[in-house]
Amino acid sequence: MPRTPADVSSVLFACLARLALATVGVLAAAASGGGEASADAAAERDRDGGLVRSDFLARSTDGQRIAVREVRAAGRLSGDPVILLHGARVPGVASFDLPVANGSLAADLANRGLRVFIMDVRGFGASSRPTEMSRPPEGTRPLVRSDEAVRDVGAAVDAVRSRTGERQVALLGWATGGHWAGMYASQQPAKVDNLVIYNSLYGPIDGHPTLGRGSDNEDPQRPGYFNEGAFGGYRLNTAASLLPSWDSSIPTDDKSQWRDPQVAKAYMQAALDSDPTSSSRSPASFRAPSGPMEDSFYLATGRQLWDASTITARTLIVRSERDFWSRPEDVTTLQRHLVRAREVRTLQIPQATHYVHLDRPERGRAALIAGLEAFLTAKR
Repeated sequence: MPRTPADVSSVLFACLARLALATVGVLAAAASGGGEASADAAAERDRDGGLVRSDFLARSTDGQRIAVREVRAAGRLSGDPVILLHGARVPGVASFDLPVANGSLAADLANRGLRVFIMDVRGFGASSRPTEMSRPPEGTRPLVRSDEAVRDVGAAVDAVRSRTGERQVALLGWATGGHWAGMYASQQPAKVDNLVIYNSLYGPIDGHPTLGRGSDNEDPQRPGYFNEGAFGGYRLNTAASLLPSWDSSIPTDDKSQWRDPQVAKAYMQAALDSDPTSSSRSPASFRAPSGPMEDSFYLATGRQLWDASTITARTLIVRSERDFWSRPEDVTTLQRHLVRAREVRTLQIPQATHYVHLDRPERGRAALIAGLEAFLTAKR
């Protein structure tokens, strides 16, 4: 029988999924000691609608291998190169470059003429993992605190600057990635031209409904301290564990009205496939360092881990109205502290969730992309 357009679309997405996961596997093997990649690990591995994807490794100042994926259109490019930073649990490609419709923020930005890069902080995805992550998590202090993550951001920034010939970059960080992006921009203001902080904590505000005092993140024996014993060096995350926080923020019983089931499925699968050891456990699970959760706990309990007053970049602060991670006060406090930024904009997306870049276009995704395009492509 001849294939229908729907059949062809399904085959296309399946092929792209296999291609993307193969790319992750190449980088994961290199990051785990399977070989050094001094240039592209998988150059121009796939093309989708005229987009070119290239994977390569940068090297942090302490020798860690940092995985980076470039996504760009084949034609003329505009604006600063944009680096996307993942959050505290799911690594970069699984967060920003899923091989399904409306699942790749990287592709959406690249199709608008931007040169986009996705990075993995150490301990995540295809980047080097601390040796402690090859042992059980118990008895190890939380791994990969902000100082190490920001060192890795610096490695990616310098690699992208060298690769593109640009003096400055744009950083876009989601959740904990926004915290890392802001911290880096505060330490290296000359290297960051545009900064997007998306659904992120900033502090110093004491109080959070799910992350701060009285939550599972707090040590019951030492109030005000992170619960290191419960988290250990890293956490094991199943595919099913990725959906409850997303589901609870969608105000409809039928979640498919808000989120395409194919996007959710690809998100869960890509997260599992980001860790080459995931299938060795039952149920399958991927590892994520606990250090970002420790930093988030302290941000949620009133500590300020970096000072926005040194940032000079144009800054866009994005918050979804139904976000469970950031607080409205994070936006207003950050806005007030950005005293040297060349420009400060805010974007609140009505009724949108923490995962708005993966939701359906009419549920806030289209508004997010339009806001990002307007900010990142603005003529200077």
